[in-house]
Amino acid sequence: MAMTTEFGDSPAIDPQLHTRRLRRQDRFFFWLAWGSATVVVLVLLGVLLSLLSEALPALRQFGLPFLWTERWSPAKDIYGAAAPIFGTLVTSAIAMLIGVPASFGIAIFLTELCPKVLRRPIGIAIELLAGIPSIIYGLWGFFVFAPWMAAHVEPFLTATFGELPIIGVLFQGAPYGIGMLTAGIVLAIMILPFITSVTRDVFETVPVMLRESAYGLGMTTWEVVRHVIIPYTRLGLVGGVMLGLGRALGETMAVTFVIGNSHRIHASLLAPGTTISAAIANEFTEATTTLYSSSLVALGLILFVITFIVLGLAKWLTGRSESF
Repeated sequence: MAMTTEFGDSPAIDPQLHTRRLRRQDRFFFWLAWGSATVVVLVLLGVLLSLLSEALPALRQFGLPFLWTERWSPAKDIYGAAAPIFGTLVTSAIAMLIGVPASFGIAIFLTELCPKVLRRPIGIAIELLAGIPSIIYGLWGFFVFAPWMAAHVEPFLTATFGELPIIGVLFQGAPYGIGMLTAGIVLAIMILPFITSVTRDVFETVPVMLRESAYGLGMTTWEVVRHVIIPYTRLGLVGGVMLGLGRALGETMAVTFVIGNSHRIHASLLAPGTTISAAIANEFTEATTTLYSSSLVALGLILFVITFIVLGLAKWLTGRSESF
């Protein structure tokens, strides 16, 4: 029933009607959000089930030894995923070892040390790196960076570290220029803008009062970063690192150009290798048999599982950071 106000004859809102309308809106929003989350889960399960169904012939043929078999011979229909898995993990590890410290250093410089005049230009330049297509990185790596590595860096590494007792095996071999080390460095350059942007943003969320209080107590810049900024932004840093790792694990074209595409496991970082994504991109159009294409899809399934494990590890680290 319509109600009137004490100041005139204009009808007022019925509280019961208003409450029912709010409840309908709330239910609609609840089911909309629930449905959106359900769609994400269904898409994820659909991708997983499609990969499993397509990879089933290879899994039945080779079983679990498919994971640690190195041989890859399309002519004899013998396939193993050991070399692509090894190359994926090694190149991603190299990229993280180089990219994470560099990204943190750039973010610390931009937020703590860089003059205000240079902060914006340097920040824009770093963000522009993220917009460069991966194919451009691959072409640059193949035509410019790989020859430079073969002419200068790899001979130096072989002569300097190649004869050392333990780590020397990592730097032995002919200086091809293309190989896992080159691919890892190119990946580090590619993930650097992503980690740097996230790290810089989370560093800027630290309250000014905390910084000023720390400096007022006589802390140096390094002590402020170590004891104030990094503990305060731990969750954001984990997220940025995992974002970069996810990009490194799944990168295709840039790695394909510079890794050499060899289905062999070599101890030397200078030797050619391959990754899961590079192997799929190179050979999927050539897969003329069912077992061949199924083996490539099985590689995709393995990459899916590796990525899922990485995300689970990131969630676990985030939970530990929240508890801490």
